[in-house]
Amino acid sequence: MGNCHTVGPNEALVVSGGCCGSDEKSYTVGGWAWAWWLITDIQKITLEIMTLQPKCEDVETAEGVAITVTGVAQVKVMTDNELLGYACEQFLGKTVAEIKSVILQTLEGHLRSILGTLTVEQIYQDRDQFAKLVREVAAPDVGRMGIEILSFTIKDVYDKVDYLSSLGKSQTAAVQRDADIGVAEAERDAGIREAECKKEMMDVKFQADTRMADSKRELEMQKAAFNQEVNTKKAEAQLAYELQAAKEQQKIRLEEIEIEVVQRKNPSPFPSILFWSEG
Repeated sequence: MGNCHTVGPNEALVVSGGCCGSDEKSYTVGGWAWAWWLITDIQKITLEIMTLQPKCEDVETAEGVAITVTGVAQVKVMTDNELLGYACEQFLGKTVAEIKSVILQTLEGHLRSILGTLTVEQIYQDRDQFAKLVREVAAPDVGRMGIEILSFTIKDVYDKVDYLSSLGKSQTAAVQRDADIGVAEAERDAGIREAECKKEMMDVKFQADTRMADSKRELEMQKAAFNQEVNTKKAEAQLAYELQAAKEQQKIRLEEIEIEVVQRKNPSPFPSILFWSEG
């Protein structure tokens, strides 16, 4: 006879053995399985996410600077039958602590080897890319154990010789220098723009003043031309008047001369009467 065994979604049930000494294994996740007495073996393996904190102390980088790096990894046993079989071969019968220890050593080994190929600046300034590289390099090895790396992040990077502190100070100084340069360039550009605006204002004012002066000059010229024309007309009128007056005066004088001539030719004892009658 045998027993019915159940398992939750966070564990895998592994049934080994069978009739005639078979070494066949069956895997059940979140269900039940039948096990015969005496001829089958029942074991469980965890499927829960395991959190690891790989740490490499005083590892020399590509430049020879020793740094310490700590990370955080989330891993779990994969549920695909073939991959689950790999995990069972490696970890079946081990405690969770023992499983985590094996995976942790693997991750730390890859982390240590990658640190030796990078500079401190690459590790410190681009942690995401560094973590991605570790995950990609370590994934095939832990995958052959039936383990999947869900996430890997760099938690901390530090050293004992203040190299990173000096690097941070130099970067801060560079940022401050760039900021000062930016402020100076902005002030310079603002000064140039202000000068350009003033020049534009002066140009506009000069053009307006020029147009106003041209208009005033044209008006004065028109007034002068008008006054000249008026004066010319007045002079012409005065001249015409004087000419006409001279003609009238001359005419009167001629008439007086004619009278005198007539009087000389015809003397009269009554000149006044004669003059009156002829008049």
